[in-house]
Amino acid sequence: MTKHATFSHIGESTPEDWAIITGEFRPYAARLAGRVIEHLRVLEGDCGGFPVDRLEHCLQTATLAHRDGRDEEYVVCALLHDIGDTLGSYNHPDIAAAMLKPFVKPEYTWMVQHHGIFQGFYFFHNLQLDPNMREQFRDQPQLFDLTAEFCEKYDAPAFKKDFETLPLSFFEPMLRRVFSQSRNSMYVKKDAQAAA
Repeated sequence: MTKHATFSHIGESTPEDWAIITGEFRPYAARLAGRVIEHLRVLEGDCGGFPVDRLEHCLQTATLAHRDGRDEEYVVCALLHDIGDTLGSYNHPDIAAAMLKPFVKPEYTWMVQHHGIFQGFYFFHNLQLDPNMREQFRDQPQLFDLTAEFCEKYDAPAFKKDFETLPLSFFEPMLRRVFSQSRNSMYVKKDAQAAA
Protein backbone atom coordinates (compact mmCIF):
# COMPACT_ATOMS: atom_id res chain seq x y z
CA MET A 1 0.00 0.00 0.00
CA THR A 2 1.39 3.39 -1.01
CA LYS A 3 1.88 5.98 1.70
CA HIS A 4 0.69 9.52 1.13
CA ALA A 5 1.78 12.83 2.61
CA THR A 6 -0.74 14.27 5.04
CA PHE A 7 -0.72 18.03 4.39
CA SER A 8 -3.56 19.98 2.81
CA HIS A 9 -1.38 23.08 2.21
CA ILE A 10 2.19 22.58 1.02
CA GLY A 11 3.39 25.15 3.56
CA GLU A 12 2.36 22.70 6.29
CA SER A 13 4.42 19.85 4.85
CA THR A 14 7.00 18.09 7.01
CA PRO A 15 10.30 16.33 6.34
CA GLU A 16 8.38 13.07 6.78
CA ASP A 17 5.95 14.13 4.04
CA TRP A 18 8.85 14.90 1.75
CA ALA A 19 10.51 11.57 2.51
CA ILE A 20 7.33 9.91 1.19
CA ILE A 21 7.17 12.20 -1.86
CA THR A 22 10.86 11.79 -2.64
CA GLY A 23 10.52 8.04 -2.30
CA GLU A 24 7.79 8.10 -4.95
CA PHE A 25 9.58 10.65 -7.14
CA ARG A 26 12.80 8.73 -7.66
CA PRO A 27 11.28 5.68 -9.37
CA TYR A 28 8.83 7.89 -11.27
CA ALA A 29 11.66 10.10 -12.56
CA ALA A 30 13.66 6.99 -13.47
CA ARG A 31 10.89 6.07 -15.92
CA LEU A 32 10.93 9.48 -17.65
CA ALA A 33 12.71 8.24 -20.78
CA GLY A 34 10.03 5.59 -21.27
CA ARG A 35 7.29 8.22 -21.07
CA VAL A 36 9.15 10.40 -23.57
CA ILE A 37 9.46 7.45 -25.96
CA GLU A 38 5.73 6.76 -25.62
CA HIS A 39 4.95 10.39 -26.41
CA LEU A 40 7.18 10.24 -29.48
CA ARG A 41 5.06 7.34 -30.69
CA VAL A 42 2.01 9.63 -30.50
CA LEU A 43 3.57 11.53 -33.43
CA GLU A 44 3.38 8.46 -35.66
CA GLY A 45 0.71 8.74 -38.35
CA ASP A 46 0.15 12.46 -37.74
CA CYS A 47 1.30 14.22 -40.90
CA GLY A 48 -0.43 17.55 -40.42
CA GLY A 49 -0.22 17.94 -44.19
CA PHE A 50 3.55 17.44 -44.29
CA PRO A 51 5.12 14.89 -46.70
CA VAL A 52 5.97 12.53 -43.80
CA ASP A 53 4.46 12.03 -40.36
CA ARG A 54 5.85 13.90 -37.38
CA LEU A 55 7.65 10.86 -35.95
CA GLU A 56 9.35 10.14 -39.28
CA HIS A 57 10.49 13.77 -39.45
CA CYS A 58 11.98 13.55 -35.94
CA LEU A 59 13.66 10.24 -36.76
CA GLN A 60 15.07 11.62 -40.02
CA THR A 61 16.42 14.69 -38.22
CA ALA A 62 18.09 12.51 -35.57
CA THR A 63 19.39 10.08 -38.20
CA LEU A 64 21.03 12.90 -40.16
CA ALA A 65 22.62 14.32 -36.99
CA HIS A 66 23.84 10.88 -35.88
CA ARG A 67 25.31 10.04 -39.28
CA ASP A 68 27.08 13.40 -39.24
CA GLY A 69 28.85 12.42 -35.99
CA ARG A 70 27.00 14.69 -33.57
CA ASP A 71 27.27 13.86 -29.87
CA GLU A 72 24.55 11.95 -28.06
CA GLU A 73 22.92 14.99 -26.45
CA TYR A 74 22.69 16.72 -29.82
CA VAL A 75 21.15 13.65 -31.45
CA VAL A 76 18.57 13.39 -28.67
CA CYS A 77 17.75 17.07 -29.19
CA ALA A 78 17.31 16.37 -32.89
CA LEU A 79 15.02 13.44 -32.06
CA LEU A 80 12.88 15.47 -29.66
CA HIS A 81 12.92 18.90 -31.31
CA ASP A 82 9.29 18.61 -32.49
CA ILE A 83 7.88 16.46 -29.68
CA GLY A 84 5.83 19.45 -28.54
CA ASP A 85 3.78 19.51 -31.75
CA THR A 86 0.86 17.66 -30.18
CA LEU A 87 0.58 19.82 -27.06
CA GLY A 88 2.01 23.15 -28.19
CA SER A 89 0.51 23.90 -31.57
CA TYR A 90 1.66 27.52 -31.28
CA ASN A 91 4.89 27.03 -29.31
CA HIS A 92 6.18 23.51 -29.87
CA PRO A 93 9.88 24.50 -29.62
CA ASP A 94 9.32 25.83 -26.08
CA ILE A 95 7.86 22.52 -24.95
CA ALA A 96 10.73 20.47 -26.38
CA ALA A 97 13.31 22.86 -24.89
CA ALA A 98 11.67 22.71 -21.46
CA MET A 99 11.78 18.90 -21.54
CA LEU A 100 15.43 18.85 -22.55
CA LYS A 101 16.72 21.68 -20.35
CA PRO A 102 17.57 19.58 -17.27
CA PHE A 103 19.52 17.06 -19.35
CA VAL A 104 21.50 18.81 -22.11
CA LYS A 105 23.99 21.62 -22.57
CA PRO A 106 22.44 25.11 -22.36
CA GLU A 107 23.39 25.87 -25.95
CA TYR A 108 21.47 22.81 -27.13
CA THR A 109 18.43 23.89 -25.14
CA TRP A 110 18.67 27.32 -26.81
CA MET A 111 18.97 25.68 -30.22
CA VAL A 112 15.83 23.61 -29.70
CA GLN A 113 13.89 26.53 -28.23
CA HIS A 114 14.69 28.76 -31.20
CA HIS A 115 14.68 26.24 -34.05
CA GLY A 116 11.16 27.25 -35.11
CA ILE A 117 12.22 30.81 -35.89
CA PHE A 118 15.39 29.62 -37.62
CA GLN A 119 13.50 26.98 -39.62
CA GLY A 120 11.25 29.83 -40.79
CA PHE A 121 14.15 31.05 -42.92
CA TYR A 122 13.15 28.36 -45.41
CA PHE A 123 9.38 28.83 -45.54
CA PHE A 124 8.07 31.92 -43.72
CA HIS A 125 7.80 33.78 -47.04
CA ASN A 126 5.01 31.33 -47.96
CA LEU A 127 3.03 32.49 -44.93
CA GLN A 128 3.67 36.20 -45.46
CA LEU A 129 6.00 36.15 -42.45
CA ASP A 130 9.54 37.50 -42.32
CA PRO A 131 11.97 34.71 -43.25
CA ASN A 132 14.75 36.75 -41.67
CA MET A 133 13.10 36.76 -38.24
CA ARG A 134 16.13 34.84 -36.99
CA GLU A 135 18.31 37.92 -37.54
CA GLN A 136 17.17 39.27 -34.16
CA PHE A 137 19.60 36.73 -32.66
CA ARG A 138 22.62 37.67 -34.78
CA ASP A 139 24.21 39.33 -31.73
CA GLN A 140 24.72 35.82 -30.27
CA PRO A 141 26.89 34.42 -33.06
CA GLN A 142 27.70 31.02 -31.53
CA LEU A 143 24.06 30.24 -30.74
CA PHE A 144 22.94 31.72 -34.05
CA ASP A 145 25.37 29.57 -36.03
CA LEU A 146 24.57 26.43 -34.02
CA THR A 147 20.84 26.80 -34.62
CA ALA A 148 21.14 27.87 -38.25
CA GLU A 149 23.29 24.81 -38.92
CA PHE A 150 20.84 22.51 -37.11
CA CYS A 151 18.03 23.70 -39.37
CA GLU A 152 20.09 23.71 -42.56
CA LYS A 153 21.71 20.29 -42.17
CA TYR A 154 19.18 18.27 -40.18
CA ASP A 155 15.72 19.83 -39.68
CA ALA A 156 14.98 21.38 -43.09
CA PRO A 157 15.96 18.35 -45.22
CA ALA A 158 14.18 15.78 -43.00
CA PHE A 159 10.96 15.41 -44.99
CA LYS A 160 12.01 12.71 -47.48
CA LYS A 161 9.52 9.97 -48.31
CA ASP A 162 12.21 7.47 -49.29
CA PHE A 163 14.94 7.78 -46.68
CA GLU A 164 16.83 5.10 -44.78
CA THR A 165 15.75 6.32 -41.38
CA LEU A 166 17.11 4.69 -38.26
CA PRO A 167 14.24 3.28 -36.16
CA LEU A 168 13.17 4.68 -32.82
CA SER A 169 14.64 1.58 -31.15
CA PHE A 170 18.10 2.68 -32.34
CA PHE A 171 17.78 5.97 -30.46
CA GLU A 172 16.15 4.60 -27.30
CA PRO A 173 19.41 3.67 -25.49
CA MET A 174 20.92 7.12 -26.03
CA LEU A 175 17.68 8.81 -25.01
CA ARG A 176 17.65 6.73 -21.83
CA ARG A 177 21.28 7.66 -21.10
CA VAL A 178 20.69 11.38 -21.63
CA PHE A 179 17.52 11.37 -19.50
CA SER A 180 19.12 9.31 -16.72
CA GLN A 181 20.93 12.18 -15.03
CA SER A 182 19.74 15.74 -14.57
CA ARG A 183 22.50 18.29 -14.98
CA ASN A 184 20.32 21.34 -14.35
CA SER A 185 17.31 21.18 -12.04
CA MET A 186 15.99 23.37 -9.27
CA TYR A 187 15.17 20.16 -7.39
CA VAL A 188 18.78 18.99 -7.19
CA LYS A 189 21.47 20.69 -5.13
CA LYS A 190 24.10 22.37 -7.29
CA ASP A 191 26.96 20.40 -5.69
CA ALA A 192 25.18 17.11 -6.52
CA GLN A 193 24.72 18.23 -10.13
CA ALA A 194 28.39 19.21 -10.42
CA ALA A 195 29.43 15.75 -9.16
CA ALA A 196 27.26 14.02 -11.78
